Amino acid sequence: MALTSVTLSALLLCAILSYLAGSIPFGLVLTRAAGHGDIRRVGSGNIGATNVLRTGNKRLAAATLLCDALKGFLPVVIAQRFGAELAATAAIAAIVGHVFPIWIRFKGGKGVATGLGVLFAYLWPAALAAAATWLAIALLFRYSSLAAVSAAISAPLWAWLFAGNTVQPLVVLVIALVVLWRHSDNIRRLLRGAESKITFRKTSA
Repeated sequence: MALTSVTLSALLLCAILSYLAGSIPFGLVLTRAAGHGDIRRVGSGNIGATNVLRTGNKRLAAATLLCDALKGFLPVVIAQRFGAELAATAAIAAIVGHVFPIWIRFKGGKGVATGLGVLFAYLWPAALAAAATWLAIALLFRYSSLAAVSAAISAPLWAWLFAGNTVQPLVVLVIALVVLWRHSDNIRRLLRGAESKITFRKTSA
């Protein structure tokens, strides 16, 4: 993935547009549209698909997962058409947008679905391997957070294995560190044995 020369204005525009796309709080929008109210008052208070699942609506959770992934995937796919620097910029900006969305006072999700969407556009073999890691851990232990942490830790290693350059693994490492940082509370609960498992039952506010 060779780097090409782009202007600072192009990088800035790419960063802003990718950030705004990543900022769309689909979990909040979809749950409100479905009549479930504010997802931030349900379960963990997170706007991601795992917390949406706590409403008991599996289809809504799946829709949130898909939309959150697409808002990471599409900016990177578009940016790749204009150069490697723009693709890397879009990848990082989209995940930052999800974690710090301007629309809801910079209090966003934990970046798993959006990060996976970014990775599928940016380096799909590593994305498949990271997704398989997430699925295996989730099925074995039924902790979404443990699966997310495991996938985040493994993603830079998969990127290093599959990439033909040093830039892509570094970008994936940045994204993985953001995801791990957003899961710091979950990691502490896992260590205490106090983390909630994946459930399909509706959680009251």
